[in-house]
Amino acid sequence: MAAEISPVHRRLGLEVLSRLVFQGYSPGADEPSADIQTILADMQYLSALNEDGLQEFLDTANKHHVLVRALRVVNSAAKRSGDSRIAEWSDSVLRIERERIRYAVDKLWPICKALGAAGCTVAVIKSLDHWPDLGSDLDLYTTGDEQRVVGVMSREFNASTEERSWGDRLANKWNFSVPGLPELIEIHIRYLGQTGEHKALGRRVVDRSVTRTLNGHTFRVPAPEERIMISTLQRMYRHFYFRLCDMADVAKLLQENASDFAELRRASLAGGIWPGVATFLLLVSEYVKGYGGEAKVPEEVLAAACSRDIRVYPGGDFLRVPKGPAAMLYGAQLVSAGRHGDLRAMFRLPLLPPLAMSALIAYRVTGSDKGIW
Repeated sequence: MAAEISPVHRRLGLEVLSRLVFQGYSPGADEPSADIQTILADMQYLSALNEDGLQEFLDTANKHHVLVRALRVVNSAAKRSGDSRIAEWSDSVLRIERERIRYAVDKLWPICKALGAAGCTVAVIKSLDHWPDLGSDLDLYTTGDEQRVVGVMSREFNASTEERSWGDRLANKWNFSVPGLPELIEIHIRYLGQTGEHKALGRRVVDRSVTRTLNGHTFRVPAPEERIMISTLQRMYRHFYFRLCDMADVAKLLQENASDFAELRRASLAGGIWPGVATFLLLVSEYVKGYGGEAKVPEEVLAAACSRDIRVYPGGDFLRVPKGPAAMLYGAQLVSAGRHGDLRAMFRLPLLPPLAMSALIAYRVTGSDKGIW
């Protein structure tokens, strides 16, 4: 378990990580930039840290799923500047993390294959978006039924099901613990959204999926438009905070001009989340630009954001979304469901406020919202 990070080091570490990720690479490039002038101060900061300080920095990088992307820049810059201590430290950390990721991806492949063979069409969502990093669990979406999914996981992989919270049941989401795999396998079955309100969007994830080959394995993953919508649901309609990986992942999509914004708008409007998508993209664009990176969003998209002045702010371990605009987006989603006659969303979305309140009360009383959220 990672040690508690002091607020000062957490804030400094996040600022340093942001500059490394957005200034350490040229826009759209996969390799660290040869020009290290813009990150010299950050390298001096890291070089001055003792072992505990470096561990705190790593803990922050882990929480934000940017450890590999940041340390590749650190390692390259340290070798160019002759800082052997930081070069050796980053070499060691990268070697361990890459082995963890390789092992997880190798274990994920037969699970996807087995589910597909059983008639459960599957796409890997969120987890592979962070590449060359990987999240702390492995997320899948499938159109298969839950009995078949549970059967495959238990029969072929001896997986046990984790206790499901109220939120998990509403979202029709299951977590599996696979022997020998540290990461949980989180499978979203048939629906997306905190209350399982999105059926059509889930269908799109599979119908419009594309292939991606990593470590010699070819996976089905969402198309860029669905990637953005899934991230929006997670950040703007559920957690109300960002990790740095969200900023970096979407910035890369924007730099590569990978998204069809007309298609994104059409699908988001149908799902009642277009203002949330536009606000999500605004937050990404402004944060990335604030740290010297590039993430251009068309003006017509930004015009649909709930506010042009909204920004994320540091809070605890993450980058928080203001609660007022988040509440406005929830209300707009509910109104849209009524306007489109989406009965599933109309009946399920009103369950979100009491669920969130129950989780908040449980957290304040017990220090945990386990079993609820």
